Amino acid sequence: MHNLKRYKDELKRLISDGLKLDDALQYQHGNKASKNAFHKKHGNKAEAILGQMPNFILEYQMWYSEAKVLVRQLFPDRLDDFIAHYEKPKARKQLTAESYRISDCLIGLTVTGPGYPKELIVGEDAAIPHFFQQLAIVIAVEKRFESSLFDIKELVQADLFDSELDAAKLLVKHSFLRAGGAIAGVVMEKHLLQVCENHGIKLRKKKPVIADFNDSLKDENVIDTPQWRFNQHLGDIRNLCVHNKDVEPKDEQVTDLIDGVMKLTKTLY
Repeated sequence: MHNLKRYKDELKRLISDGLKLDDALQYQHGNKASKNAFHKKHGNKAEAILGQMPNFILEYQMWYSEAKVLVRQLFPDRLDDFIAHYEKPKARKQLTAESYRISDCLIGLTVTGPGYPKELIVGEDAAIPHFFQQLAIVIAVEKRFESSLFDIKELVQADLFDSELDAAKLLVKHSFLRAGGAIAGVVMEKHLLQVCENHGIKLRKKKPVIADFNDSLKDENVIDTPQWRFNQHLGDIRNLCVHNKDVEPKDEQVTDLIDGVMKLTKTLY
């Protein structure tokens, strides 16, 4: 259960850092109205806050990377939205206030009109509402975390899986390849079972194995063909470790299995 306190602490820190970055974005990259709003918001404390204000360009990427991990783990339904506020739209043909994203602000992209002095049409301040939405998603994660509707089981299970995979890595380090592969296989099987349950998939077999879970997820369009093949590959390595006594698994095969299962538990829900 130690994961619960860690998640709470990380969320509080990310929200606190996010609020500071919000001020920094508005003051360092906003227009005159944004700067006036900053001073009005903080009043007499504005100068002190300016003295301790982070550099948005330098510190945003770290915040984004950490926040994205937590959103993926605790609020996967909002992950695509969270990322979309950072990445430029794939179909973007021109830079407008509507298509501007935080990544554009980080490299200082702006649009100006013809003539002199050039009129600023789209400035870095267009990133402000996008960061505000990202911060709102992180705050929503904290509220969801505290809600009685949040399923604590998934957090505890994720913590357990991490511990089991760490144990598998230790076994491989000491050349117990089959044992390490077997543990990773058990984690994979449990996780795929949970994913099937999350999507309401009923399995026909009384004692399904990795291949059954994998096929069912593909049949129900939860995973695509490349993911299905990736899972199948991991399952083959697991079977080599557990069932095939004629061929010894190689160190790199078992390492690939453990790393693959770790990725699976973090990205497939």
